[in-house]
Amino acid sequence: MSKVSGKFGVSDLARFGGEKMFGRVRGTPNLVRPNVEQFLTYSREFFEARRYTNAGPLVRRLEARLAHMHGVKYCIAFANAFWAIVMTIRSLALEGRSELVMPSLTYRRLADIVSWTGLTPHFCEVNKDTLAMDPKFAVKAVNERTALLLAPHPIVNNCDVAGMEELSAKTKIPLVFDSVESAMETYRGTMIGGFGRAECFSMHSSKLINGFEGGYVTTNDAVLAERLGYVRGFGFAAEDRVVALGLNAKLNEVHAAMALAAIDDLPAQIERNRAKYVLYRELLRGIPEIRLLEFDDNEKRCYKTIVVELLNSWPLSRGRTIDILHAEGALVRPYYSPPQHLKKMAYETIAEDLSETERLAERFLLLPCGAHVDEDDISQVVDLLAFLRSRAAEIGSAFDRAALA
Repeated sequence: MSKVSGKFGVSDLARFGGEKMFGRVRGTPNLVRPNVEQFLTYSREFFEARRYTNAGPLVRRLEARLAHMHGVKYCIAFANAFWAIVMTIRSLALEGRSELVMPSLTYRRLADIVSWTGLTPHFCEVNKDTLAMDPKFAVKAVNERTALLLAPHPIVNNCDVAGMEELSAKTKIPLVFDSVESAMETYRGTMIGGFGRAECFSMHSSKLINGFEGGYVTTNDAVLAERLGYVRGFGFAAEDRVVALGLNAKLNEVHAAMALAAIDDLPAQIERNRAKYVLYRELLRGIPEIRLLEFDDNEKRCYKTIVVELLNSWPLSRGRTIDILHAEGALVRPYYSPPQHLKKMAYETIAEDLSETERLAERFLLLPCGAHVDEDDISQVVDLLAFLRSRAAEIGSAFDRAALA
């Protein structure tokens, strides 16, 4: 009989009255912390210079460092990724047009961000193998009202960058990549950051580069870079000279200090992430009903997030699987579910047949990973999944009894 530490029967599962496996929650966010002394060393620079914001020395250094890492001419830092994406869309969207083409199977609030730009999200289907925006489906959503193409990279690997660029060139519609999940990765050997008209990134604490909060845009477009520099700072080009409609979306120096310290740790962090991914890959081979989405090792990858597919042969529903894991303190998450076109929105959206998106949205899970998950945790999570598979019939009966109680 398959069992896991402390779990000899279904009644030992926390969902049915047993003791939790994890006293401290094991979640899916990255939440990596750089060396505190490194952070303080950077912080002393702006503190002693008494320059805390308004493109201070650390923000400028961060932008230069990120531009070099991404292999682009310009990097513009923002207070968060929200305003980085909003201001990029506002700067590039074709005037007089009202729609933006994007997938529904992506970050659960990305359509909200689009709505802040005044454009209507027009959802397109995704590729079933990559879970990413696919040009052959995106083109079906393009029409005379399309102002911009917004292509988010999926959590594992990248979307069809070349195909999306070809679609943009053919339709003459600007293309922006949401590269929040693909920082420091490559596409066909070239660093993510210089594709399309611009690419947008996050420095939220859950992302690869932890700046507490923050975002940035990379581009090789000098005009766009200049405009974004204006709009993030009230539109000022000089004292009392406003050249654009802007707002206060500047990154401050303390966030830049944290981000710089996080970048110092990036190589080591990626190696730690990869070791956890490799362990998951090895252990999950023993559960053929669960398929790990494997990273393309021919490219640079960050290995930050672990995504699995529950195949048709998996004997429990995804909902019940999540319920049990949550009760044990393993805070797994469904992958972008429900998709955005099935949510109640406070604004207009457009969606045709997205049956493949709806099917895919029911199949995937994010497993515990990040800085607060170690190898023992991973072994316990996989052992627990094996236990659920072996006791699926009993677990189903236990759920049924609980529903009748």
